[in-house]
Amino acid sequence: MNKTLLIALLFFIFQTIQAQKITILNSQDATPIPGVAVFNSTKTQSEISNLEGIVSLDRFKDNDVIFFKHLSFQQFSIVKSKLNTTVIYLDPSTEGLEEVLISASKFGQLKRDIPQKVLSLSSDEITFDNPQTSADLLENTGNVYIQKSQLGGGSPMIRGLSTNRLLITVDGVRMNNAIFRSGNLQNVISIDPFSIAQTEVILGAGSVVYGSDAIGGVMSFYTKKPELAYTENQVFTANSVVRYASANNEKTGHLDFNIGLKKWAFLTSVSYTDFDDLRMGSHGPEDYLRPEYVVTENGVDSMVENSNPKIQNPTGYNQINLLQKLRFSPHEDLSYDLGVYYSATSDYSRYDRLIRYQDDHLRSAEWKYGPQRWFMSNFQVTKINRSSNFYDKLQANITYQNFQESRIDRDYQSIIRNITEEQVDAFSSNIDLEKELSLKTELFYGLEYVFNKVHSYGEQKNIEDNTVVNAVTRYPNGSDWSSISAYTNLKYKPSDQFVFQTGLRYNHVFSHADFTANNAFLNLPFDTAKVNTGALTGAAGISWIPAEIIQWKLNFSTAFRAPNMDDIGKVFDSEPGAVVVPNDDIDPEYAYTGDLGVRVNLNDKVIIDAATYYTYLDDAIVRGDFEIKGNTYIDYNGEYSRVQAMQNAAEARIYGFEAGIQIQFTTALKLTSQYNVIGGYEVEDGAHYPLRHAAPNFGNTHLTWQKHKLTIDAFATYNDEVSYLDLAPSEQSKDYIYASDTNGNPYSPSWYTINLRTQYKFNSGLSCTASLENITDQRYRPYSSGISAAGRNLIVALKYTL
Repeated sequence: MNKTLLIALLFFIFQTIQAQKITILNSQDATPIPGVAVFNSTKTQSEISNLEGIVSLDRFKDNDVIFFKHLSFQQFSIVKSKLNTTVIYLDPSTEGLEEVLISASKFGQLKRDIPQKVLSLSSDEITFDNPQTSADLLENTGNVYIQKSQLGGGSPMIRGLSTNRLLITVDGVRMNNAIFRSGNLQNVISIDPFSIAQTEVILGAGSVVYGSDAIGGVMSFYTKKPELAYTENQVFTANSVVRYASANNEKTGHLDFNIGLKKWAFLTSVSYTDFDDLRMGSHGPEDYLRPEYVVTENGVDSMVENSNPKIQNPTGYNQINLLQKLRFSPHEDLSYDLGVYYSATSDYSRYDRLIRYQDDHLRSAEWKYGPQRWFMSNFQVTKINRSSNFYDKLQANITYQNFQESRIDRDYQSIIRNITEEQVDAFSSNIDLEKELSLKTELFYGLEYVFNKVHSYGEQKNIEDNTVVNAVTRYPNGSDWSSISAYTNLKYKPSDQFVFQTGLRYNHVFSHADFTANNAFLNLPFDTAKVNTGALTGAAGISWIPAEIIQWKLNFSTAFRAPNMDDIGKVFDSEPGAVVVPNDDIDPEYAYTGDLGVRVNLNDKVIIDAATYYTYLDDAIVRGDFEIKGNTYIDYNGEYSRVQAMQNAAEARIYGFEAGIQIQFTTALKLTSQYNVIGGYEVEDGAHYPLRHAAPNFGNTHLTWQKHKLTIDAFATYNDEVSYLDLAPSEQSKDYIYASDTNGNPYSPSWYTINLRTQYKFNSGLSCTASLENITDQRYRPYSSGISAAGRNLIVALKYTL
């Protein structure tokens, strides 16, 4: 009897093992891996792991060799009869060439097939990096340089270009609008890092797919998608995060949750952040200290001593981000997605304007931005139809965005407060299609229409009697800017080792501005300005893997930026004693770029990635001296100011080199390092000048150890000096944001930081990320920035997942 029971028990265990469900986990942190393809050698049987990493092997035979494949992990295989465990661990892929990226064509492509260099960060990497804003997130890629004029800022620089020569997209929708300026921009901070599922950065031109502004690069943010239930049961998941940072007393809270049904899914995300004034480091130039600031009591301004000159007063602000998404998928090949996005900051001071002196006192009593608000409603339809003659996959979007910003400034001991308010209504619609013409050829093509309406208001308020009078507006009120375009992109892949891609895009841009109201103050020689211009851009590139250890990428492209309302219609004080006025005679600027990249993989142990590039920018739109009816100076807000305007008055040549290395010492320990060298010059009236937005040489080095629940990252960031002679003329005049060299001239000193970041996952739900940044408490200010970076900074974040 006992023998019979033993045989029955062994038989039951054997059958359980054979029929058991397998859980697939990441070998580095033991987290589930959804979306793993599980198939046999003949591919007659296949399964996909669910959100918990679980997959059933019931349909496989005992003698089947079962393969486990995921784009981000190394492939694993085993004979089913030899599988004597319920858990399989997959090792992350060191190479990453099999990663699928979207931004290069708006449809998924293998990273190895794309001829341009594209950076990517996943939500897990973003969680570990723990950025305070999306500007900090971009900086963590190692190839994007960030300038800040205030704590509520972050203006990206890529390959010597920045601001409105770079394009920002959110879920495929362009964020750039008609008032994106050539001066530093902080719109990227409106994107909530907690809501991002994937970030991709194209280094170099992207005008064929994205149109105007995509000259130096495209920063694409893809937010989290609502997840449907893949069984009859409802799916509910949630994430909550609390975070504190010591350098600016940051207090952050975040919550998101997903409800998934069979055909419907809902995703909600809420984040709130509060920052106090930022403390700089202890060791560095004394020029950066804040010895005094202005206070206003009973309407009277006075300068007071700063009790702690390392506290940059005033820089604090707060911000809220909301995201609501809904997905309806009646069939596997059809889905409707609606997303509503909202971001709003409090007022925040423009710190670089508050540290300027005039004679023996600070120039401004107040200079701040009003709330920066961004709203977007995006409706998307995705349809798969492989029997169609026109497309295999179709994506159509209809989007409305609203941007609001304002500026408030008042000179020291002045009773007049200047206020300007801007609002842009941006409508866009586009359709993008993908079609496989043959096993070797794919076609991507689409149409896009964009319309922007600009509202602008200006007034001066007397703070003593509260009287208000109208004043010149920053932009012509009621002006508009629109674009219509069509593009096509062809991908030819005769083998796994060679890919050729080429494309064309035609854009036509219209804009209209009426200066009648502003001419009461400016007396311009014209009342209206119009833009009616077209641009044809193209690109061609190859990705070639002649041997297992090496990959070459070569790409040539043209790009353009059409003048927007900021170019033809803006009025503002660009610097002390200068005012920018409208110009109705501006053409598009064009860029011609070639870049060459190589990637060497030595048995997944050592990976070297390098690229070089050259860009020629023609008819560059720059700010320069101007005149109105023969006058080179006018009165602006009570100050006799030199007249300037945006003009096609320059050309530029930009070149650089990027190099990265990854050394995998063991499965747990690796070293990564990235370094960027950027050079070039601008030519104006035959004279050569340094480029304003060419960042100094910069890089980082990380030594990372990751095993199961614990990750430790010791890293350094470093930045080269920019001497006085290497500063652009516009930067040389901003001595208030720079340190002084031995000759008393402004310059940007070199700097470095040493940092330590750790993450511990207590279980599948609870994790803690802690960082100690700038351990040596360096006092430094990134190039062109108006605010010093954080001193020694302890950041602690707790995340709980349900």
